Amino acid sequence: MAKNVSIKSTETLSENFFSLEKVHFDIEKKDGTKEEQTREVYHTADGVTVLLYNKEKKTVVLTRQFRIATYLNNNPNGLLIETCAGIKEDENECEAVVREIEEETGFRVEKAKKIFELYSTPGCSTEKIYYFIAEYADHQKVAEGGGLEDEQEDIDVLEMPFKEAYLKMEKGEIKDAKTVILLQYAKVNNLFPEEKVFAVL
Repeated sequence: MAKNVSIKSTETLSENFFSLEKVHFDIEKKDGTKEEQTREVYHTADGVTVLLYNKEKKTVVLTRQFRIATYLNNNPNGLLIETCAGIKEDENECEAVVREIEEETGFRVEKAKKIFELYSTPGCSTEKIYYFIAEYADHQKVAEGGGLEDEQEDIDVLEMPFKEAYLKMEKGEIKDAKTVILLQYAKVNNLFPEEKVFAVL
């Protein structure tokens, strides 16, 4: 807890899947004065996301599913192309990402490399996402994927050339932040050494 912040009270507004609270606090400003503020904070679980890639085939595995929040904000069909992702449950982030890979894509990988962790929407949510990359091979496909029925998941698994995925991002066909971050990471860190990706003019 920062020494210049004092929580005065919290009020639970909703406690459904996650908890939504109204937080009243005092904060010391840059000029040394104190100010009372009120913010609504959504206490979500932390998450994991991963870019699955195959160097030999120069491909990546992404997912596509309906996202109601995007449907309500100018995404006509509500479908979003994303990197595999999910909630970190009673496990560490490395265990969570391996589990989510198999549940969503059907690939059983032994390990994934953590690259960083980021707060997604710090203005209103506590969510922190752990970002990973993981290599996959065809023989690791052990199931269809598609998510869990009891979680009402209905996920399409998309394998495509990295170049195609990157161009979809540049053309605005991929609008998910975590996916854009991981595709940019792949390009900047040269995960596909011989693959040339040209900007769309």
